[in-house]
Amino acid sequence: MALSIGASIRGAIALLALTAISSAIAVAQTAPPAIPDAAQSDPKTRGMMQGFPPPPDKIIRFGDGSSSRFPNTRWAFSHIRELVPTGNVSRGDKPSSPLPRAEQDLGKVSLQTLDGKTVSFADALGLTYTDGILVLHRGRVVYEKYFGEGAADRPHIAFSVTKSFVGTLASMLAAEGKLDPNAQVTKYVPELKDTAYGDATVRQVMDMTIGVKFSENYADPKAEVFDYARAGGMVPARPDYTGPKTFFEFLVTLQKEGAHGDAFAYKTANAEVLAWIVKRASGMSLANLLSQSIWSKIGAEQDAYFMVDSIGTESGGGGLNTTLHDLARFGEMMRNQGKVDGKQVIPAAAVADITIGGSKANFEKAGYTLLKGWSYRDMWWITHNDHNAYMARGIYGQSIYIDPKAEMVIVRYASHPMAANAANDPVTLPAFMAVAKALMK
Repeated sequence: MALSIGASIRGAIALLALTAISSAIAVAQTAPPAIPDAAQSDPKTRGMMQGFPPPPDKIIRFGDGSSSRFPNTRWAFSHIRELVPTGNVSRGDKPSSPLPRAEQDLGKVSLQTLDGKTVSFADALGLTYTDGILVLHRGRVVYEKYFGEGAADRPHIAFSVTKSFVGTLASMLAAEGKLDPNAQVTKYVPELKDTAYGDATVRQVMDMTIGVKFSENYADPKAEVFDYARAGGMVPARPDYTGPKTFFEFLVTLQKEGAHGDAFAYKTANAEVLAWIVKRASGMSLANLLSQSIWSKIGAEQDAYFMVDSIGTESGGGGLNTTLHDLARFGEMMRNQGKVDGKQVIPAAAVADITIGGSKANFEKAGYTLLKGWSYRDMWWITHNDHNAYMARGIYGQSIYIDPKAEMVIVRYASHPMAANAANDPVTLPAFMAVAKALMK
């Protein structure tokens, strides 16, 4: 009897152990919680920042990092100036230029994503967590939609689309003879002589072929891109933070890694260095230069603004905020070779220098599997496709897409859960081309 009871106990223990192991394996193999889709993550649906004051669990702040976490970003990207210091880009005192309308139902346009799914253009907006999108065809608004906190009169952060503005200003200064792309960086910023940029040319900075130790891996919390962001006040720093507290202080710490001019390597530090060069070459702040040379001349409806660091220095790598209407006006100026209403705003040579593109061989070394045959020039992404399209691109889905053949400009602001555009490009790139083809019919 005792032996029988002992055997039963041992059998029960073995069964419990096996059950526990099986449960552990099942838990380990369970998929992580699904990321909320565009409708589920809508800040209005979630009740974020609504009420006077909002309920404690619905408040989004910069200092505690909540504004940087999805899905809170769906509110924060449209409310940057309520969260952090900013520098104004004046639209001037001239009346805004009209945006004539000739609306079409482009939402029904069908497309095939790069992973083989057939969806509509309207579906694509949800799949890319679009906050606002506007399509211009021959200068007329043919499609315009807003979601979540997106609104026609509300600026949204452009992130790295900012870089293309800085590159355009640099190309403009070069066309005007105020900046020499072939000169050494140190001609304009001698403070960088002991850094990675000490033996680099301005052109290498403009085209991002710089060998500098700087990781842009947003999945790595130790990546230098976060050191850059902390220095510029773009993300909150810990109370015991003792690192650089301005963009200038951060840039002078960067050291060389690899050769210059051999390969394209997308690194935000290069855009910030170019912004420093542009300021020195023009003798103006980035905000004032952008205002006087472009923003006050395109008929903008609203002032734009930059995120700034602790001494008011604008973020040239990703801090510009604009309305979608005004972003479209800028894109239309580029499509028209620098002209607005027939008047030359920036030299045509500046736009031509951008659109010729850069070295495809240098770009290929960066390994962008979804961007085969592309290049990079003056902080713009050049597709070299059949339509000669080119783009300004920012993390989380910010886009200016200029298609000269289709006479089309698409501007989009978004708050995708994933920073890298590889997450939305399989939908975005075929969607933009499908709209272009539909407009050409």
